[in-house]
Amino acid sequence: MKHLLLLPLTLLLIQCGSHSGPSGNSASSARGLPQIINVSAYDPKERQREGRGYSEHDVSALRANGASALIARAGKGGVLDTKCANFLAAADRVGMLPGVYYRLQNHVDAVAQADQFVSRAQSLARSRAWNAPSLLLCGDFDANSRMSDILRFMDRVEQRTGIVPVAYLENSSHLKDLLSGADPATKARLRRMPYWLALYAHDSGAGPKYPAPGHPGGLVKQYGVWSDWSIWQYGGVDWENGRSRPKVYHHGAWRFPLYFGNLDRPTERNVFKGSPAEMLNFWKRHGLPLN
Repeated sequence: MKHLLLLPLTLLLIQCGSHSGPSGNSASSARGLPQIINVSAYDPKERQREGRGYSEHDVSALRANGASALIARAGKGGVLDTKCANFLAAADRVGMLPGVYYRLQNHVDAVAQADQFVSRAQSLARSRAWNAPSLLLCGDFDANSRMSDILRFMDRVEQRTGIVPVAYLENSSHLKDLLSGADPATKARLRRMPYWLALYAHDSGAGPKYPAPGHPGGLVKQYGVWSDWSIWQYGGVDWENGRSRPKVYHHGAWRFPLYFGNLDRPTERNVFKGSPAEMLNFWKRHGLPLN
């Protein structure tokens, strides 16, 4: 019954967050796509200009600038992230949908990493009385991942939770070779995971074999598995001498500003391809139920 009462409120909050924030985030308002922030123990990054800040205990500035959801890193390569729980609780308090991702690395067994991820997600689900209906589950696959590890991670998460996680893939030549060259049966298994792509510039990812994808659809085509993307990470950072430099897609019809609204520092930013109602259903379909 609690979820039935909260769902209309959650959807209303998401709808409010899909529009531009106080500073007029033109890219999000022009496209009308819900905005998602992803975070890890590296966040918040250092202050770089005047504006609002945030912390793992208070993400109200993210919400005020139009973010509808927050996906926190649960762990990577066998090590848990220290800020995950606080970020998720803070997001839930201000009406953002919560999600978790796990960075799969080659030096630790994929099933062991999946077990750590699921155990962490289940522990988080029991940790508080949530307002959100579900906790999105995502696998972040290293640029040098093996196909067997990607599939074993996906299968283990589904085996333990009944949920097929979202697949985050970098703009990697190795991953493009691996996935585009897979047999039809393997591609069909991979397609069960929605595709979360990473593209911060139209001219990134070019190499001897692959031209720059230009736009999200071009990257989808290079991977040769999915017909479309579900989440697009359009903003990230480059690290130079211990300092972050915003790296944000700004080309053609997609011209996102370097900073998110009036925030005083860079953020890792994404859009969901769909309406707020579709995003809520997506979260429930690929998320661990809460409460």
